[in-house]
Amino acid sequence: MDGTGSPPASAARPTPALTPLTGPSGTRERTPAGTSATGPAGPAAAAGPAADRPAIRLESLSKSYPDGTVAVGALDLDVARGEIVCLVGPSGCGKSTTLRMVNRLIEPTAGRVILDGDDVTASDPVQLRRRIGYVIQSGGLLPHRTVAENVATVPKLLGWDRTRTRARVHDLLTLVGLDPATYGGRYPAALSGGQQQRVGVARALAADPPVLLMDEPFGAVDPVVRLRLQREFRAIQAELGTTVLFVTHDLDEAVALGHRIAVLSAGGHLEQYAEPAAVLGSPATDFVADFVGGDRGVRRLAVTPLRSATLSTPATVRTGDRPSFASARLSSVGARWAVVLDPGGRATGWLSAQDLVDGAAETSLGPLARPLPGTADLDRSTLSVLSQALLVPEGWVAVLDGDRYVGVFDRAGVPDVRTDTAAAGPVRPVVPVTERPGGGAHPLRRE
Repeated sequence: MDGTGSPPASAARPTPALTPLTGPSGTRERTPAGTSATGPAGPAAAAGPAADRPAIRLESLSKSYPDGTVAVGALDLDVARGEIVCLVGPSGCGKSTTLRMVNRLIEPTAGRVILDGDDVTASDPVQLRRRIGYVIQSGGLLPHRTVAENVATVPKLLGWDRTRTRARVHDLLTLVGLDPATYGGRYPAALSGGQQQRVGVARALAADPPVLLMDEPFGAVDPVVRLRLQREFRAIQAELGTTVLFVTHDLDEAVALGHRIAVLSAGGHLEQYAEPAAVLGSPATDFVADFVGGDRGVRRLAVTPLRSATLSTPATVRTGDRPSFASARLSSVGARWAVVLDPGGRATGWLSAQDLVDGAAETSLGPLARPLPGTADLDRSTLSVLSQALLVPEGWVAVLDGDRYVGVFDRAGVPDVRTDTAAAGPVRPVVPVTERPGGGAHPLRRE
């Protein structure tokens, strides 16, 4: 385990068997659809089945101050269930104000906040905040409480018994990569910045909130730790299916994490709301184009998936071929090198025309094949594979779909992201799913 509390990169962290949230009746403790924490919901609650409703809806949400300053003006925004939506924009554009109006740390001047169909604009703000996870920069941990006590804050406020609370704390610390036996009794001052952020995420998830609000949660840690935390958080979010509204000033972070990005200008004006590839490739306004910068084409490669149709398909030969046969094949197609495949179609190496001349006495190509300069999975982003190809002298890497050879990515053949229709959605890391004993969904995953 490193200084941030992460297990070594080579060790896959098992998904803990998290304790399901059940009340006295044995059902999940949820505010019923169509009711608020304090009484009947507004008209929005009656519209459509729950699966069709956004998890968060902001209707003409506004915040102004007595001196006439408009922090947020009539913002309309829907956040779909299970998505991460990132709010970005210049300083003072109302990102954090918008976030804090959702949990009523800042009271809206006008408009409505609707959570899962419930109009919570006039509900009890204390009860509301117990339904919403909240993570801020540096974790916001209570310094006089241990890690375990911090994570247990909301369950205790909700009246959970000790056994249930202890089990929940254990499961969540394990989920965020902190050994409960090692870290549960420590105080925040004894943790690194990365460890504090992990505890902050665990605390925010403690009561299984339908919505998680995050206000620049990774902004106070160094770039290496930030990247690790981003990857871990994305995996946790994909595992649990939590809806997240995420404020960041870092566009690269928004592109890496967000299913969709909302670009705000001064006064909380919504300039564009779209998937990362669309924001980078087709800015809706001059403001968005200026904000995402002149290097947005390179950034878009990070959310442009590889496509088999855009890969190079050099000549291929088989390990059992004789050098004379392979040489004739290369000559027939005017190729100077070829990828070597085994009988199952798996790439095992490559060789040049000169290698065939030098090894003409061999009876097969196996002894002549050079190691592949590198391999990449087809689900990788174009930018990550381009970076890999730039670091090898051959200038290319073999692309695989599982074990199957698909083609070659050549650094000279970067696809045109302006017309690449596959760039319509974000590339996401593959999250390993650990099967639970007896099968079934993860007990904390929000269906």
